[in-house]
Amino acid sequence: MISPFYQARKKDVLIHVLKTDIDTKLGVNTLKLLFNAHPQIVRWSIDQEDIDKVLRIETTKTISTEDIIEQVQARGFYCEELE
Repeated sequence: MISPFYQARKKDVLIHVLKTDIDTKLGVNTLKLLFNAHPQIVRWSIDQEDIDKVLRIETTKTISTEDIIEQVQARGFYCEELE
């Protein structure tokens, strides 16, 4: 049985799936500084083995995909929404 607390929390979380060009540890560490300090980001991961270097971010509903893309691009990385 799934906890009612978990179900309620899950409704408040958005999942953003993005294509990037982040393929180095330095790039991941740069994002780590950004995302770990961001209060609206619940969890994030990047799959460097995937051809699209998929960045998956779980956020509260107060941050948009465009905001995330803008922040990643401001640090010199390619980033777009993966469809």
